Amino acid sequence: MNSTLEAVNRFNEAFNRHDVDAIMAHMTEDCVFDNTRPVPDGQRFVGQAAVRGYWELLFDRSPHARFETEEMIAMGDRCVGLWVYHWIRDGAPGHVRGVDIFRVRDGLIAEKFSYVKG
Repeated sequence: MNSTLEAVNRFNEAFNRHDVDAIMAHMTEDCVFDNTRPVPDGQRFVGQAAVRGYWELLFDRSPHARFETEEMIAMGDRCVGLWVYHWIRDGAPGHVRGVDIFRVRDGLIAEKFSYVKG
């Protein structure tokens, strides 16, 4: 397995554990995260503090959040992951399909750009 794919897999495993400390340990200091917020350009968070704040809020609001990876494609420092995001709201399960585009630098996630269908 290449190091780009290994870095993304470590990140995804930490995400599904809701382990924000581990998630951030797998991201660079100057990391960038573009979320899937339904506005024309999404929302961008830059740097450890901003990205950490987003993850903490997400897990607080969605304690059952879980990504199911459908396929990962890695080449060089880039990785594309197709996924299904699952949640439970008011006792009812829901999901959406999407894709993440990662850039890995020195074994850490430097960029995570997320897009969803819908």
